[in-house]
Amino acid sequence: MKKKIVVAITGASGSIYASLLLKKLTQLQDQIAEVGVVMSDNAKDVWKFELGNEEYSRFPFKFYAKKDFMAPFASGSAKFDTMIIVPCSMGTLGRIAGGISDDLITRAADVILKERRKLVLVARDTPLNLIHIRNMATVTEAGGIICPAIPSYYSKPQTIEELAMTVVNRVIDLIGLENKSYEWKGI
Repeated sequence: MKKKIVVAITGASGSIYASLLLKKLTQLQDQIAEVGVVMSDNAKDVWKFELGNEEYSRFPFKFYAKKDFMAPFASGSAKFDTMIIVPCSMGTLGRIAGGISDDLITRAADVILKERRKLVLVARDTPLNLIHIRNMATVTEAGGIICPAIPSYYSKPQTIEELAMTVVNRVIDLIGLENKSYEWKGI
């Protein structure tokens, strides 16, 4: 069964992860029924600053405004089965943990959790304070997955993009899409 996926992009540093994820989802469209994307205003600013472009608009997915509560994934009846927040700011994480649905990102996350579907938060901040850790525990206890944007080095990445792709490939694996990527075979 093809997946219906929400990708939310917040204003945390790490736009490269969002860019690479959208590229990968484009390549895996044969496994996907629909992708809806929502970006915060800060996400657009950070993307432009970090990546030097505004290419988020070039992806073949439908984009929704952050206050568009009429978006299909604002309701469980639309049956979106997966949500990825990449990068996920600590403010967004805190609002999700507190059940505060003040924009489309936090509303969609609330819907995914209440429907017992897959929510992956690619947290991108360090160091963590106790509030962050408790919020991560709350979201985890509610059924979400915290996937910190911590790259792996097993595959011996040679570029920043290859390094960041180790995180994106992990997210793709977590949401259950078939993906050809490095697999640890041992030493």
